[in-house]
Amino acid sequence: MSDPISFTAKSARFDLPFLFAGQAQKEFFVNQGLALTDCLLHSAVEGSRSTPPTDPIDGECWIVDSNPEGDWFGYEDAMACRQAGTWIFVTPREGMQVFDHEAGQQIRFNNGWKRAAEPAIPSGGTVVDLEARTALNNLVETLRIAGILPFQ
Repeated sequence: MSDPISFTAKSARFDLPFLFAGQAQKEFFVNQGLALTDCLLHSAVEGSRSTPPTDPIDGECWIVDSNPEGDWFGYEDAMACRQAGTWIFVTPREGMQVFDHEAGQQIRFNNGWKRAAEPAIPSGGTVVDLEARTALNNLVETLRIAGILPFQ
């Protein structure tokens, strides 16, 4: 028979709260866990910004840009999700991906949020070999940023 698992107060990856026998106000902890789960499942954000929107709607999520202000102060790079009239912040983990509606692309957290940039298309010039190599290098780098190819 295996030993029983001894749980801490929160999950290791995203701080989802655990319940304990005899715990008071269990509904608070369950609702907190469900709100965080709602932010994390099939993650999508409206875009990135440093200040909260003036009229946020419950269910909106944003990536907090550098130099955050207002309610977002101190949460740089976090995912800010509006739930029940307040902001819930999710600290991203390496490899976390979200869809950015504003940019129309997937972004990935790898020591900061990374966005794949469209590589430049070679045009003109007299040294076709050099342009082709540059275009291919840009394409490979874009595929790495997108998470399709591994970083070296």
